[in-house]
Amino acid sequence: QVQLVESGGGLVQAGGSLRLSCAASGSIFSINAMGWYRQAPGKQRELVATITSGGSTTYGDSVKGRFTISRDNAKNTLYLQMNSLKPEDTAVYYCTSELRRSIRSGWSNYWGQGTQVTVSP
Repeated sequence: QVQLVESGGGLVQAGGSLRLSCAASGSIFSINAMGWYRQAPGKQRELVATITSGGSTTYGDSVKGRFTISRDNAKNTLYLQMNSLKPEDTAVYYCTSELRRSIRSGWSNYWGQGTQVTVSP
């Protein structure tokens, strides 16, 4: 079984910072891309940032220049440093990972349970 567990969410004032973490554990052979998505109430889930196993990154337009995604491959852990937070960043943030559980298995996407980020004006 594979688990992705997010942490680091919370309440912060506008202009503040938070750092999210996502630890992947369980029966994991290899991890490819990892990423963060978010979903605000009444809105569709949207891309925040992704990172490949080699470190190439992409960002959603609304977070470029404020958020930084990174990963520690040795620890199977994903991070999201969020600076200059705005009230519109308020959402549940989800971690996702494309991985395979053995050398014989195919690639599958896994999701964490989400962590709430609330930014007050």
